[in-house]
Amino acid sequence: MNTTAVNTTPGALMLAEIREQPDVLARQLDTELERIRSVAAHLRAARPTTVLLAARGTSDHAAIYAKYLIETTLGLPCGLASMSTFTAYRAQARYENTLWIAISQSGGSPDLIQSTQRAAHCGATTLAITNSPDSPLASTSQMSISIEAGTERAVAATKSYTASLQAIWLLVDLWSGGDGSAARTLTDHMRRQVDRDDVLEVASRYRFIDRVITVGRGFSYPTAREGALKMMETSYVGAQAFSGADLLHGPVAMVDTACPVLVVGAAGMTADLLAPVVDRLHDRGADICVVGPPSVQARLPAAIRLLTPEGVDERLAPIVQIVPLQVLARQMATDRGHDPDQPRGLSKATSTR
Repeated sequence: MNTTAVNTTPGALMLAEIREQPDVLARQLDTELERIRSVAAHLRAARPTTVLLAARGTSDHAAIYAKYLIETTLGLPCGLASMSTFTAYRAQARYENTLWIAISQSGGSPDLIQSTQRAAHCGATTLAITNSPDSPLASTSQMSISIEAGTERAVAATKSYTASLQAIWLLVDLWSGGDGSAARTLTDHMRRQVDRDDVLEVASRYRFIDRVITVGRGFSYPTAREGALKMMETSYVGAQAFSGADLLHGPVAMVDTACPVLVVGAAGMTADLLAPVVDRLHDRGADICVVGPPSVQARLPAAIRLLTPEGVDERLAPIVQIVPLQVLARQMATDRGHDPDQPRGLSKATSTR
């Protein structure tokens, strides 16, 4: 008889996978670094002049991170692909000297597979970054990288997201001539993020909210978007994510004392870009929660704070900074009587066209 206990506590799966993330990052470095190095060497030799990124959902936020990283590190123009131009509109394109990167946890979404096939037909070099190395997406791509996150059972992606970010960072760092060693610092930083009492205070403060805004700039923008998605799919909060620049171009008018604003900041240019945005929000009386290291916290006025580690490079910070927002989303969901492991209307794999 199988006596293995199954934890049916709401959010148990999501919490377990949040806590796995330090080990996932370490495992990826141990098992996949050489493959990533080989892919990076191929790309250095191929010298693509343009990069297109294809992704959906959480992986789309990893793609936005990749866009910032590729443009600032490699100096290559990089855009987010409109997959339906291939799958629905049957458009033709000229993709010579283009690198097409498809990012997917499952590697099974039909639009990703079909658009990647079409991109290759149009002359692109194709690369899949996926948690399923034997998936159709990996098989149809000319090159592939496995993020090595292991089976992810909770519907809300956590460890597959941070594993995707690290794989992307390693690829770009090695492509640019680096050695990837800076990623070795992430595991210890991550371990200090997964269990934190300060999230309980923030979750209690926002338990009964109906809407929330998340804000970032630069490398913190994908974190703001992913944090909003986690709250929407687990707590059913109306969460909207904005670049701080876009927020000031109109949407700031909807900010009031009843709509909290979560601001994600990192040391470096991100903090410089966010400072005037947060000052404007503060002047409007917004209830601000700042997620960031102490040096950033000191610059930005806030009603409540979630601390992240000091000394993490701005380009690596998103891998660590999403963790308190993952924990917050899970805590808010359970406080509101929901089970984030089984969000209504969602399944682990989503097929789109």
